[in-house]
Amino acid sequence: MIDPSRQAVIDNIKAKVAAGRFNEKVELGDPVLSQEQMHRELEKIVAERSRFSYKLKNFISRRAVDLLALKFNRETRFVGEEKLKQVKGSAIVTSNHFAPFENTIIRRMAARAGRGPLRVVSQDTNFFMDGWKGFFLRYTDLIPVSRDRAFMSRHFEPLLRQALKGNHFVLIYPEQEMWFNYRKPRPLKRGAYHYAAKMGLPVIPCFVQMDPAPGKGPDGIGNIRCTLHIMDPIFPDPAKSLKENSLEMMKKDYELKKEAYEKAYGKPLDYTFEDWDIAGYSD
Repeated sequence: MIDPSRQAVIDNIKAKVAAGRFNEKVELGDPVLSQEQMHRELEKIVAERSRFSYKLKNFISRRAVDLLALKFNRETRFVGEEKLKQVKGSAIVTSNHFAPFENTIIRRMAARAGRGPLRVVSQDTNFFMDGWKGFFLRYTDLIPVSRDRAFMSRHFEPLLRQALKGNHFVLIYPEQEMWFNYRKPRPLKRGAYHYAAKMGLPVIPCFVQMDPAPGKGPDGIGNIRCTLHIMDPIFPDPAKSLKENSLEMMKKDYELKKEAYEKAYGKPLDYTFEDWDIAGYSD
């Protein structure tokens, strides 16, 4: 039996696909804060980062997540790692977003390339989850992105620039919201490419393929085995405007993800929903 809450998320995905709304929230029970509360809490998050207590928690959570990344990705395949050699400095990485800790795949990629620790841009509501999941989301090198305009104008870009110092990779999900085990690459939003073009940085397009693995999880969904496909980096053109670059980089990234999907699964990409779209649901 499929866990009812998991089934509800899958039903939400099906409804969003039918409506053509590919970047909207489908998960249940995410923290809800008023605009005023969110602004106040985001200011606290930024202030906390200069304190010793934050640095200690960051050290502990980073080591724990590094160990989890090794455990979760014992059978993960990495295809195209040689393409990372084209990138000499920092870069923004993009990938499909389908599970809370699938960023451990990109963490392993960065570590294997000697470009860790990975930083990850994450929705602001994730910072207010309860328990161990909330602890890891708050303290493991995440950068909040928010609809709070004051935070974005005052803090987001400086935090992003700081994270990109020292030839590091930063992961940004241009699909925005997480869609549980959804196999298809979704239409992309422009933010990641805007900042890449503005900072003169390449984008490293990635796509995670999900195949069946033995056994099922406690939610009744079948286990999966992942393959990370790393494509050729996309570099901004210094002769073009910020808007031109961001739009062209976004278009190229989507084309590469679509190509990777079609090659991985041997079928053309279309957005007619079928149960197979959710890895482990009907495999």
